[in-house]
Amino acid sequence: MRKVINLALIALIALFVWVLISGIREPILFKAELDKREGAVEERLKEIRVAQELHRDITGGFAPSFDSLNYVLRNGRIPTISVFGDPDDPSNTEAIRYDTSYVNASDKVAELELNLDSLRYVPYSNNEQFSIYADTLTYQSTLVHVVEVGVEQAKFMGKFADPSYARYDNSYDPKRFIKFGDRNAPNTAGNWE
Repeated sequence: MRKVINLALIALIALFVWVLISGIREPILFKAELDKREGAVEERLKEIRVAQELHRDITGGFAPSFDSLNYVLRNGRIPTISVFGDPDDPSNTEAIRYDTSYVNASDKVAELELNLDSLRYVPYSNNEQFSIYADTLTYQSTLVHVVEVGVEQAKFMGKFADPSYARYDNSYDPKRFIKFGDRNAPNTAGNWE
């Protein structure tokens, strides 16, 4: 009888140890996975922001779609303006000369190591694409170009997309939109920065 009680106690202790380890391990795994996945998405958004800025240099505005962005960055040319003379010297305006040269955008894309084919896809998702918005609006009495590119956290968090994981991180919300830019203001900052 004593052996049965001892075995039952050992089994009960083993069960409690397993529950304790699982209770500690799950938040650590969640935090590591959250950091890894958010980091990859933020890096991809930074690459898209660089690509959008190149597009703006070429066309004067942001790309409203990834197809448009890819086409312009593969086929467009980036203007480079060289200034000869001192434009800040008001007494010598005749000596100022501007010279415009062009560089193929595809060369700049290769230099920056941007992969245009995978730029639209959200890391750690099943081929989900970032939402993209570009337009013009009147901001403080001036017509400006605006852009917003982002994705909802749930689309790349996999099994951790459940709101119940917020118990491990108070700021975690799977419906949170990670993005750069703003539809309502000329801003290209990321909301994670």
